[in-house]
Amino acid sequence: MTITTFSPELLFYSKRHNPTPPAHLGRRYAKVGGFLPEAGNTIVCHIEKGSQTQAALTEAREKYLAMTEAPQFLFTPISSIHMTLFEGVIESRRRQDCWPSDLPLDTPIDDMTALMAARLEGFSMFDPFKVAIVEARPSGLLVDGATANDRKVMRAWRSALADLLGYRQPNHEEYKFHITFAYAIERLEDEALPRWQAMLDDVADDIRRKAAVFELTPPAFCVFEDMNHYHELLIFDFEA
Repeated sequence: MTITTFSPELLFYSKRHNPTPPAHLGRRYAKVGGFLPEAGNTIVCHIEKGSQTQAALTEAREKYLAMTEAPQFLFTPISSIHMTLFEGVIESRRRQDCWPSDLPLDTPIDDMTALMAARLEGFSMFDPFKVAIVEARPSGLLVDGATANDRKVMRAWRSALADLLGYRQPNHEEYKFHITFAYAIERLEDEALPRWQAMLDDVADDIRRKAAVFELTPPAFCVFEDMNHYHELLIFDFEA
């Protein structure tokens, strides 16, 4: 008899192993009707349009959509696929550890974006980095720097941005870089786990073959109204 070992990332989406409701359900998105308004800003790297990476991730996303349990997830548009480098502020997360310490927690998001953009205009850290897949999980991909130096540089970006903007979230040091394909509406039953583990392993192996190093655009400060689109306001050019 074959015994399947499930990754901790998959078990997090298991109904039996993690019976709590998905964290953002009812606030960021609904069971019916898609994404809800949740304005904010963020610093992300988008996937290069027309690249081999975009093709590989689009194929991977199709494998998720082909799963029987796909309706238990709400998928983001292909055009919005990105890797978050540093978390900005968001309407639903007005807490002191997620907000510049010198700015009132009730400051409107548009004003926060303008204030943060002004600070970021002076940002002068431009070391480039390369990104690769770590593993696939039900919501998308875990990624990190392709080499030890890339991982060091990505963490240095985060620390420099935190110092400039004036806040460090509780998970600042342990933050897992990721690319989101979908948000869970309902967690997975036990019988689905072996099929999902096989799919996730296949996706990760396929991406490693087709996009060993991701083709990403330089980090950009973006605004969003919901999870459907991230509009770039300020791009940190690696060549600057």
